[in-house]
Amino acid sequence: MWSPNSDHPLRRWFSGLTEQTFLTTLGVADPPLMDYLSDMMSRFISLDSIFRLRSLQGKRLDEVADMVFDAESMPPEGRTRREVHRHIGDFTLFWTGLYPERLEKMRSALTKDSFIDYCQQGKRSYYIASTFDDEPFAEEAPILRRLSEGYEMIAYGLNHVRREWERGRTAGPDPSV
Repeated sequence: MWSPNSDHPLRRWFSGLTEQTFLTTLGVADPPLMDYLSDMMSRFISLDSIFRLRSLQGKRLDEVADMVFDAESMPPEGRTRREVHRHIGDFTLFWTGLYPERLEKMRSALTKDSFIDYCQQGKRSYYIASTFDDEPFAEEAPILRRLSEGYEMIAYGLNHVRREWERGRTAGPDPSV
């Protein structure tokens, strides 16, 4: 599974675009939050990362309802439950912020997700993940809490980030890298 490090040109491009857009559009200057969002967008370049959760049988979990069921069936303590809820927050934020036009199809009447409010579930999952605040999660817990509390505003900001990259106002990464 591909994931650029912080020095990768694509990761730096997302970082600059996110910081500039959030600062000018929303007046938000929160470097740890911007780093988290840039990292999420970099990780989610790969569909394998977006849909990384698997059932016990190895089936890809591509509906939030199934992800929540999986998370809630785990013991309340431990990294795995935290990571699943963190991923649910990232997954819902990615779609609501960057690709909201896909939500209608993802939440069609033929899916379990037709009963899920992505914003509410994303906020809830980030909050649950933020409650794991002992080491080694102490540094990330406050960021996850801010993602929960400001979910709608952050999704709105990500929508502006997408508009900016589609406009091409910022030079993208060098394709030869």
